[in-house]
Amino acid sequence: MTELLAVVTITIFAVISPGPDFAMVTRNSLLLSQRAGVLTALGIAAGVWVHVAYTLLGVGLLIRQSLFLFTVLKFVGAAYLIWLGIRMLRTKPAETTGLAAHPALSDIGALRVGFLTNALNPKTTVFVVSLFMQVVGPTTALPVQMGYGAFISAAHLIWFAIVALFFSSGTVRLRLIALRHWIDRTFGALLVGFGALLATASVTR
Repeated sequence: MTELLAVVTITIFAVISPGPDFAMVTRNSLLLSQRAGVLTALGIAAGVWVHVAYTLLGVGLLIRQSLFLFTVLKFVGAAYLIWLGIRMLRTKPAETTGLAAHPALSDIGALRVGFLTNALNPKTTVFVVSLFMQVVGPTTALPVQMGYGAFISAAHLIWFAIVALFFSSGTVRLRLIALRHWIDRTFGALLVGFGALLATASVTR
């Protein structure tokens, strides 16, 4: 029971802490649609399983112990976030005029953005690997460990779906949509900042 409570508590605090996942869901919900935001959340939840899978297979321990592999992962994740951020920073005002400005992100596109943002996020790598290595006991049955993984994924889905519903609600969206161009640039700057921080952390780990 103590192990379960620790997993639940740590997961909740980790999920609600601001980061690239929050930025992408908020941005897609505000500037695109509620559907895009929820699908981004679903992609994030799917991305969590990448971290859970390699941790259960033992690859997580290798990543944790290998500075080279961890650094490579850090730089790949950082490069992806910076690339996304630069795309947003380069958005022109004419492209963000009105509620239906540019073509809506496809369902697959929203899922892909959410999936890659989480799967390539080294912060999630550190969280999942550390949780399973330090909190989950070595004698814990595999089905139970998979249950923990399912809970972590579900927690991400529920939290970010709530975020998507909030930021795509009529009141919030109508108040902020006039600042559409600057919102895109703000989230672009945030993603570039997250990427830069990750790249720096990869050297100092």
